[in-house]
Amino acid sequence: MTEFRVPELGENVPGGDVTRVLVKVGETIAREQAVLELETDKATIEVPSSVSGRILQISVSEGDKVTVGALILTVEDEEAKANAPADAPVDSTHEIDGPARIAAQPGGNVVAMPVRNEAPSPAKISTRQAPPAGPSAPASPSVRRLARELGVSIDHVQGSGGGGRISEEDVKEFARQLVASAGTGGGASPRAASPLPDFERWGEIDRQPMSNIRRTTSERLGHAWNVVPHVTQCDKADITAMESLRKKYREQVRDAGGNLTVTAMLVKVMATAVKQFPQFNASLDTEAQEIVYKKYVNVGVAVDTERGLLVPVVRNADQKNITEIAVEVHQAAERARDRKLTLEDMSGGGITISNLGGLGGTYFTPIVNWPEVAILGVSRGIIEPVWRDEAFEPRQLLPLSLSYDHRVVDGADAVRFLRWVVEAIEQPFLLSLLS
Repeated sequence: MTEFRVPELGENVPGGDVTRVLVKVGETIAREQAVLELETDKATIEVPSSVSGRILQISVSEGDKVTVGALILTVEDEEAKANAPADAPVDSTHEIDGPARIAAQPGGNVVAMPVRNEAPSPAKISTRQAPPAGPSAPASPSVRRLARELGVSIDHVQGSGGGGRISEEDVKEFARQLVASAGTGGGASPRAASPLPDFERWGEIDRQPMSNIRRTTSERLGHAWNVVPHVTQCDKADITAMESLRKKYREQVRDAGGNLTVTAMLVKVMATAVKQFPQFNASLDTEAQEIVYKKYVNVGVAVDTERGLLVPVVRNADQKNITEIAVEVHQAAERARDRKLTLEDMSGGGITISNLGGLGGTYFTPIVNWPEVAILGVSRGIIEPVWRDEAFEPRQLLPLSLSYDHRVVDGADAVRFLRWVVEAIEQPFLLSLLS
């Protein structure tokens, strides 16, 4: 018999929720055949088997939460059985050759493909051996860095993974306990959060488990709010001329496969703006006491989906015209709503745009998408009287809210940046629409 376990799914992806089991007991499967569909923090992926044979047992079912290394199924490996010496027992475990890579397949599906002929990941734990003992807490460099940034001693964190391995979630939970303790005057020792009241005393309730995306969004935004000292600068931009151009060229952009929205146009504006103000395309490395200035320009666009907020990234936005950006944003939004975004699609952003104008509202305070240092919130454009040339004129004004990390960006620089953005919007000839 041979066991197949959840392979490495990508950096900092500890596991996911089983949304579908694609095979049945008694079925014969081939190598690389998809056997499981998992919903991870940001993407739904298919997990292919690295073994072949007849399925004897399936150890997971829909709705289960599984982590890397968890047993998925057991097969009768005819190939291994045929090649084994007559007096030698068949190995009862299957070692994963290396970390998985996330690969897009035809039709938009995302598959975790095991990478062959690589050294085993240090985070991988065999079912036949425990992790080596030692004075240092078992945690990856990225988890250790997160602990340092949160001011947490990694040696005090209890790991929930195999062999006591510490995950990012363990560090965040420990930090939350410290914050809760400090907030109630309890000193430095961690303590559990205050329990909720019994809501059923007042009527009927319904409890629903948080999805992976909602849970991850909660953790990331909580971390960003606790770590980043936020300041929000607000302004209004006259988009009357921009709207005229948008309506004039939207059919041409639609023919190219895109949708000429205000968001797509703002991606180009922001891509140009961060080249003028590089501190807005940066990240703070608190460990090294350095500011990391990015020479590439990648702009994230928040997309509202039924599963929660996803942020695909437009890469090298400064090198693309607005038509190209409009096509890319439109396609990314469709993939987000169809659950076809990959983890790579949502990584590497330098600054983010969150447009709630389609829903209404005037201003809001967007939370910085850490480790970025700024995010632009966009509300609904409204017609207002504006004094121009000794008379009031009806003009369409767009409310903008720029939240930024005050450790990296000073208030005066934030005002200059947002005023530059406003002027670029109000004078669209400064940006090339189709070239």
